[in-house]
Amino acid sequence: MRRIRLKTSVLLLTLMVAGCASEPAAPTKPADKILSGEQMLRDSQGIAQLGSRWQEGKQMVERGQVMQREGQAKIDEGRNLVEEGQKVMRESEEGYKNIKQ
Repeated sequence: MRRIRLKTSVLLLTLMVAGCASEPAAPTKPADKILSGEQMLRDSQGIAQLGSRWQEGKQMVERGQVMQREGQAKIDEGRNLVEEGQKVMRESEEGYKNIKQ
């Protein structure tokens, strides 16, 4: 009887030491929270607002580019008018000088 208790004690002690030496149990990962329908709706509305805002920005860029092209055309036209006007003025001044001589 004493041998059985000794063997049982040794066996229990071995199991306890083995249990302490083993890797700790991995913590269980909590399940991903399921989104409610309202949360999905809010998220999709937010995304839709971002898309609308982006589209608005794109339209502003396009309008600005058109204005820049039109403005550059006006600048070029104005530059040509100035050059042509200066040419006419020089010719007139030279004509006046020729008359005065």
